[in-house]
Amino acid sequence: MLLILGRVLHLPRQVVLLMVGILWVGMLSLQVIAPGSGAAAALGGSAAGWLVLGAVVMLVIGYRRLLARLRVQATPAPAPVTRDAGLSDAELDRYARHLVLHQIGGAGQMRLKDARVLVVGAGGLGSPVCLYLAAAGVGRITLADDDTVSLSNLQRQVIFRDDLRGEPKAYAAAEAMLRLNPHLDVTPLIRRITEGDSDLIAGHDLVIDGTDSFAGRAAINRACVAAGVPLLSGAIGQWEGQVTLFDPARGGPCMGCLFPVAPERDAPCADAGVVGALPGVIGSLMALEAIKHLTGAGQGLRGRMMLFDGLYGETRTIACAQDPACPVCGAQSALEPGAAQP
Repeated sequence: MLLILGRVLHLPRQVVLLMVGILWVGMLSLQVIAPGSGAAAALGGSAAGWLVLGAVVMLVIGYRRLLARLRVQATPAPAPVTRDAGLSDAELDRYARHLVLHQIGGAGQMRLKDARVLVVGAGGLGSPVCLYLAAAGVGRITLADDDTVSLSNLQRQVIFRDDLRGEPKAYAAAEAMLRLNPHLDVTPLIRRITEGDSDLIAGHDLVIDGTDSFAGRAAINRACVAAGVPLLSGAIGQWEGQVTLFDPARGGPCMGCLFPVAPERDAPCADAGVVGALPGVIGSLMALEAIKHLTGAGQGLRGRMMLFDGLYGETRTIACAQDPACPVCGAQSALEPGAAQP
């Protein structure tokens, strides 16, 4: 009754426990002082029962306090962020939700600020990637796309507006990113990334590929392998998508390991169709994996591929290994796997 009363009246836990303790002492005292009285008989008739009850309650309380203490010790406190960490007052406020995550904290946010990322393609996948990397505070982003904004893009490429039709995607996307977060250095390139761009890629910590043709993705993969830079790759079609991290320099496969032969019919979204929200799902997953990779949080997708079926709401992850006979990265198999990621 006291416990119920305390809950109804919203009394502090210490007050309720004090009331229960006083009641227990009173019952025990009655059994000791007047063991043969009618009141003592009605309340158990023996002090032993009340002693056992008190011991059980104390054990339960002690056990719960021990669990609480172990839970606190197992959850490290977020590292404090000071002004000398390289973040301005505005950035401390902007990234506050990152700073309280102990997997990111001040050190992880500084890794994002110092990171150099090349985003290839500002279309369906590139739109959420660009927006979320800009919002996350990735300091230096190079954005390459040789296309212009068209009316058919607006069904899924949410970084653009109707009045931007005809504008180069790289410039329009860069402007949207800087409007979202002025603390960035965004370099738009109105051109494609080819196999010969390994020198450009080598100046980055991560490449994110959101292009929609097999030939284009294969060329970017070969350039990343030559530069030794990890490649976060996403692909979509109709209702399905996939995300993985190609990183043969650190023990993972490259695109050539998994897809050594081009498909007979390489159907881009313009031919196969795609539901508008699907690029948002896969692009957001790519941005999430990029943040994890750059900060070192959690488990990334090196050696794993995430598959998403939007039509039936299913997600699964499969393992994928490096092929020593791969014509693209076979020589990388001699490198020591498991090297620390950036």
